[in-house]
Amino acid sequence: MTGWQTLFYKEVLRFWKVSFQTVAAPVLTAVLYLLIFGHVLEDHVKVYDRISYTAFLVPGLVMMSVLQNAFANSSSSLIQSKIMGSLVFVLLTPLSHRAWFVAYVGSSVVRGLVVGLGVFVVTMAFAWPQFAAPVWIAVFALLGAGLLATLGLIAGLWADKFDQLAAFQNFVVVPMTFLSGVFYSIQSLPPFWQTVSHLNPFFYMIDGFRYGFFGQSDTSPWLSLTIVGVAWLAVSALAMHLLRTGYKIRN
Repeated sequence: MTGWQTLFYKEVLRFWKVSFQTVAAPVLTAVLYLLIFGHVLEDHVKVYDRISYTAFLVPGLVMMSVLQNAFANSSSSLIQSKIMGSLVFVLLTPLSHRAWFVAYVGSSVVRGLVVGLGVFVVTMAFAWPQFAAPVWIAVFALLGAGLLATLGLIAGLWADKFDQLAAFQNFVVVPMTFLSGVFYSIQSLPPFWQTVSHLNPFFYMIDGFRYGFFGQSDTSPWLSLTIVGVAWLAVSALAMHLLRTGYKIRN
């Protein structure tokens, strides 16, 4: 294996060697959300006429886990390498910025999908899944993981210490994820907050992914696909530019 394949393998191995922390722990967190919210709100919240609240909650939790872990993988890998000084060994290799991008983003997508699959398998014990449009499930899972992995790459390049990275995650990624409709349908919100939700790109990832399960969503899956796709292309272009210029890694 040479080039991007070697770096990709190294990054996958990095999170897999501590899978109890990087895979099992996020799965447990998602299951706790399901147990708590599903138990408390099952009889009080109705989303769509024929779907129980627990069943509605499962796709949102799966996608939330995919997004958060894809972001965490690329961002944590870069900041750890920068702080520990091991990034120099990657810089010494004749790898292009494209190889860096594919390896870091690709490995982060793998982690996000592995965690999401783990959450999905465990939650099957609480709500048997429906598959109204499986292609949409795969498309939004891949696009969402790719978008957050790329965003994590940008955050890892920008941050100089763990505090900055934690601030980016706690004040940008986590709020946008929780306010994207994971735990509720935006149709239950007042008109003003519905409008605000439509400005959140994370909403379209969650909503499009959920459409693949139920064939129902708060907005058109084609609109969601367009917005998520354009967002991923934009952040990818920025990430490639930062890698090409060596932003905060070559000095």
